[in-house]
Amino acid sequence: MEISRALMAALSTRMFRYYENRIPQDTSIIVTSNHRSFMDAPLLMTALSHPIRFACHHYMGQVPVMREFVTHALGCFPLEASHQRYSSLLKKSEILLQSKQMVGVFPEGTKPMVEVTQANQVGEFQRGFAHLALRCQVDNLAILPIAIASIEEVNTSAIPLKFLTLFDPSEPLFNQPGWHPLVVYRRVAILIGHPYWIKSQHREMYQGKKAKALVSEISSYCHSEITGLLKEGVY
Repeated sequence: MEISRALMAALSTRMFRYYENRIPQDTSIIVTSNHRSFMDAPLLMTALSHPIRFACHHYMGQVPVMREFVTHALGCFPLEASHQRYSSLLKKSEILLQSKQMVGVFPEGTKPMVEVTQANQVGEFQRGFAHLALRCQVDNLAILPIAIASIEEVNTSAIPLKFLTLFDPSEPLFNQPGWHPLVVYRRVAILIGHPYWIKSQHREMYQGKKAKALVSEISSYCHSEITGLLKEGVY
């Protein structure tokens, strides 16, 4: 937590938080959010005043210095290589959620991090987080959608994308020309959505013919909440 706050201070980032009364208390939470900047994870930890164990890209656990910062300083857990990615997410997350820790997932995946996107845009959601919520044997589980709305930012570049193939050659997004964008928030709003509660009847539906529709419903709900909040926060 201290490191997250220190990073915000070092970058002179002003954060505004809205609807904090929607944060569930004393329960297991999967945090979902839009994702454009390396600042997103520490920013959300600062906004919620709580450690969040974010699942992050495999390469972040391979790059020296970054690995130590991401895993030890922020407490994130890099996923395994592509063919083992989902199983590692499920296994690690269930252990964390059973102890009422917050787990963070960015459903847009890697794409908005390596391509220049607009502050008011939300990409298509991958549905792994919905499967995760329905498969985890955790009581009173909430999925909390949160919008990170950039009001003022600085855009620059970090490193060539192809350089990252040294650490994860299985990621096709790295195998292209151009540079990795770097978004630094100057003023940013964190808008907290209404939680989606996973109940016993949801898990029963997940075992039957309605499983696909249920996963789609959860994903669409979170996408809609974040999109609506983003329109409210970006001005």
